Amino acid sequence: MKPIWIVDDDQSIRWVLEKALARENFATRSFSGVRDALTALEQESPQVLVSDIRMPGGSGLELLQTVRDKLPGLPVIIMTAFSDLDSAVAAFQGGAFEYLAKPFDVDKAVELIRRAVDESMRGEAAYDNSVTETPEMLGQAPAMQDMFRAIGRLSHSAATVLITGESGTGKELVARALHRHSPRANGPFIALNTAAIPKDLLESELFGHERGAFTGAQAMRQGRFEQAENGTLFLDEIGDMPFDLQTRLLRVLSDGQFYRVGGHNPLKANVRVIAATHQNLESRVRQGLFREDLYHRLNVIRLRLPALRERSEDIPLLTRHFLQKSARDLGVEPKRVSEDALGFLASLPFPGNVRQLENLCNWLTVMAPAQTIEQKDLPPDLTPTQEYAGESTALTASVAEIGGGSNSALSGGAGGLPASLGTPPAGVPASVWENGLRTEVARLLRENTADVMDELARRFEAAVIREALDFTRGRKVEAAERLGIGRNTITRKIQELHLDA
Repeated sequence: MKPIWIVDDDQSIRWVLEKALARENFATRSFSGVRDALTALEQESPQVLVSDIRMPGGSGLELLQTVRDKLPGLPVIIMTAFSDLDSAVAAFQGGAFEYLAKPFDVDKAVELIRRAVDESMRGEAAYDNSVTETPEMLGQAPAMQDMFRAIGRLSHSAATVLITGESGTGKELVARALHRHSPRANGPFIALNTAAIPKDLLESELFGHERGAFTGAQAMRQGRFEQAENGTLFLDEIGDMPFDLQTRLLRVLSDGQFYRVGGHNPLKANVRVIAATHQNLESRVRQGLFREDLYHRLNVIRLRLPALRERSEDIPLLTRHFLQKSARDLGVEPKRVSEDALGFLASLPFPGNVRQLENLCNWLTVMAPAQTIEQKDLPPDLTPTQEYAGESTALTASVAEIGGGSNSALSGGAGGLPASLGTPPAGVPASVWENGLRTEVARLLRENTADVMDELARRFEAAVIREALDFTRGRKVEAAERLGIGRNTITRKIQELHLDA
């Protein structure tokens, strides 16, 4: 393995990092300035580069830019004693792996460098990271394969299609695919969300209006039916269309003719209509909110898009696709997802469906600290959705996991109970974690565990202190002040609970 390069004009910083990394069996090479590092870079390259941001004779950001141009896969950690927003933003905009503020905890710095080494090793491994043209729709689940077959069968048809499914499942994608693979593919595809247009404007939006038809109608305007001539008109959220406009739409579907608002001459509509809704139209018909005859006109061919939770086997495939797409849009290198993180994502319900997953991938492309995304890099709000749904069995398992003495659980991993039992994450009612605590107490009592109070007190104190130290980045005095205890008390507790290990 190649050495870790340390670039800093402060000899004491170089010495501390050299000694700490040597204890972990990492080879190092140090430079006192940017110019020396750039000269060496012409002959060889490091495994990881750790550089100060402000040095005489050159800036760490300049070094970062040169490295990104020559070795785009090399992790660079930027250090600075000036912990300001501009420095942090500049570092990350330049493509830094991580930003390390001085003074730093040496152990945490070494752990960060170890993560960067792992990232570098993975990047050197054979991995096809090429961005290729991707299909318009993806899915290996049986329900999606059935959808693809249906689109194929409809490729020679101009029949009206009704697409149903929850919000965010990709109904417009299906509509566009139906158009693209239809005899009308050379015609326009016009989309209109009927729920997004005010009722008094929707009629004009659909059918157009004549000049002077109403106040403000200064000129004749074509509606969506005219704009979609010889093509496809996609009417999204058709279940929310006002009842009186449903009559006019029914007439177009029946007769193929319509009138502009304020017009007297019928216009011919040569348009294929594809409608979509997340609502149960049969129920709305029974409630008198949707015309039954229009429902039957629309329901010629019906396609149902499955929710993402019904096709969880597609989540890894879609995640990789959206990460590639997001990276392409932002002009950055696509990120990868570890198998553990993919497994966790596949277990989530995703109430926002594919749209929610795509938004998550956009967030990860921008915010995840490393090129390989681990479970701990996922947004924290994903865990409460999964872990705190009110299921006592899940809570019991999480509390029991802490009882096993797992440091990762005590530190507040993405899949465990919050590190601080006294501070539940945002949106989690106190009653939820308190019920989980009572469940754990009951388990210990059933198992005749000795000194239950002492055992739980130790675990509680360990979780609280670990969380406070993480929050203050290892600064014990500040952590003690935050917790409202004395500095001698926190030092003693750290020793008694073996947290300094």
